[in-house]
Amino acid sequence: MQPEGQRLEFKEAKGSYPLDKLVNYCVALANEGGGKVILGVTDERPRRIVGTSAFGEPGNTEANLYAQLAHRVPVEELWLPEGRVLIVHVPPRLPGTAWHIGGRYLKRAGDALLGMGDVELRGLFAETGPDFSAEFCAGAGLLDLSASAIDAFRSRWAQKTRDQRKLMWSESETLVNAELLVDGHLTYAALILLGSQAGLSRWLAQAELVFEYRSSEASGPAADRAEYREGFMAWQDAFWIKINLRNDRQSYQDDFFRMDLPTFDEVPVREAVLNAIAHRDYRLGGSIFVRQYAKRLEVVSPGGLPPGITPENIVDQQNPRNRRLAEALEKCGLIERSGQGMNLMVETAIRQGKPLPSFAGTASHEVRLTLEGGVRNPAFVRFMERLGEDTLRSFKTHDFLALECLQHEKELPAVLADRLPGLVAAGAVEVLGRGKGARHILAAALYAALGAKGTYTRKKGLDHETNKALLVKHLKDQGTAGAPLSEFKQVLPALPTKAVQQLLDELRSERVIAVHGQRRWARWHLTDAPL
Repeated sequence: MQPEGQRLEFKEAKGSYPLDKLVNYCVALANEGGGKVILGVTDERPRRIVGTSAFGEPGNTEANLYAQLAHRVPVEELWLPEGRVLIVHVPPRLPGTAWHIGGRYLKRAGDALLGMGDVELRGLFAETGPDFSAEFCAGAGLLDLSASAIDAFRSRWAQKTRDQRKLMWSESETLVNAELLVDGHLTYAALILLGSQAGLSRWLAQAELVFEYRSSEASGPAADRAEYREGFMAWQDAFWIKINLRNDRQSYQDDFFRMDLPTFDEVPVREAVLNAIAHRDYRLGGSIFVRQYAKRLEVVSPGGLPPGITPENIVDQQNPRNRRLAEALEKCGLIERSGQGMNLMVETAIRQGKPLPSFAGTASHEVRLTLEGGVRNPAFVRFMERLGEDTLRSFKTHDFLALECLQHEKELPAVLADRLPGLVAAGAVEVLGRGKGARHILAAALYAALGAKGTYTRKKGLDHETNKALLVKHLKDQGTAGAPLSEFKQVLPALPTKAVQQLLDELRSERVIAVHGQRRWARWHLTDAPL
C-alpha cells in the first residue's frame, strides 16, 4: 500500500462520506497536480482495506462532482476480497489556472485543507507566461484606434449590462474602464479589438483575418478573397455578410411543413472566428485564414491549442491565451469566458444534423477548425424539433452529445451516460430493461420522423424476444449436454453478463429452461414445457 503523500489521499469512510468534503479534496489535489482520493482504506498506517459503502452509485457521484466543479472527475469502483474500495481520479489543473469551490482556492496542509495565499495564486496564474494582449504597445496612441469601433464596443457594453450611463463615457473613459488603456499606455488588446487599419498595419500587422472563397478543392487563386486588417469590432458584421453571400439553404419536407436549414449557421461561424481572435498566438507573424467551400468552413489560426487544452477536453475546459482580450470581449457580450463558444458550435451541429466540429490537422504551430455544413440526417433534425424549443433550451452540451451517440449507436462514456435519466424524463430517450442490463434508445418520435416505425418496434420489443429465442436455440443445439453461462455470453456478446442472466431467469420463470448445479458448475437445460 502506497504512503499518503502528494498524489494520494486515503479516507476510511466505512459508512458514508460527505460530498462537500470530497469536493474540497478534489479541489486541493487538482491544485497540487492531481491525484487520487481513495475511500475504504484506513487513514493511519499501516494502511488496511476496510471497505466503504459511501457513494453507492459511482456514475451519480461523477455527475455531482461535475455539477459543482465543472470538471470531469472519474470515479472507479473496485471489489476486493477485503471489501469495496472507491477511487476518485482527480486530474491536474491546467497551467496558469487553479480550481476553486465557492471562491476558495484550496490546498492540503497535513490533514487539513487551507486556502491558498495571494503569492501562491499569482505564481499559478503566471505559469503560462505574460498575457501578450495585456502588454503595452510602445508608441501606439488613441489616434491608432477607430472611433466607430470604440463606439460599437461601448454600445454593446451598455446593452449587455443594461446601463445606459456607459453611453456617456468618452473614448478615454471607455478604454480605461475596459482596462485597454492603463496608465496612459495602450494595450495590444485595444489594437486587436479597436485598431484602425493604419494603426494595425503599423503596430500589429499580423492581427488580420484573410477570407477566401473556393468553389472547388483545386489549388490556385481563390474565387473571392478579402483581407480584414482592422480592429475586430470594425469588421465582424461585414465578415458574416461575406460568408452569407454564398450560404445556400437545405430544404426538407416534414409532413405538411418544409424546413429550411442554412449550410452555415451564423452562431457557430461567429463563435469559430471569435475563438480564433481570442486564442491565437499574436507573437507569431501569420494571419488567421477562413476558407469557405460549398459545404464546409475552415478556420486556421497561428499557434496551437492553449496549454492543457486538447480536442478531447475542449468542450469542458478553458484556458484563454489572451486573457485581457477575452475579458474585453466578455464585457461587450461577444463571448462567455466559461468557454461556451465551442459548446454552442457542438450543440448547433447536433441540432442541425451536421457532423461535429473537427480539429483534424491541428498541430503545435496552428489550430485547424472545420465546420461541416451538409446535413447528414434530416430525420434527426425533425426529431429534435419535435422535442420542442423549451425542452432543447433546458439541455446542456452533454445532453446533446449523448443523443448524438445514441443516434449513431455508439457506446456512451460515463460522463454522457449520467445524462440519460434526464433525457428519459424529457421524453427524448426510452429505457429498455432494468438495472445494469438496461439499454437506452432514442424515443419513438425519432423513428416516426424516419418513417421507420417498424424499426422502433423491433428495437424496443423484438430484440428482447429474439435474444431469448437465440438462447433457447443454443440449448436445442447442445441437446442433453446443456450449457454454462459462459456459452450464453458468447451467444449474446453485446449484452453485459447481468442482462444475459436476466434473460435466463425470465426463461426459467416461464418454465422453458431449468438450471442444474450451482455457480461455476451450473448448467442450463431445456425442460419439457412447450416453447
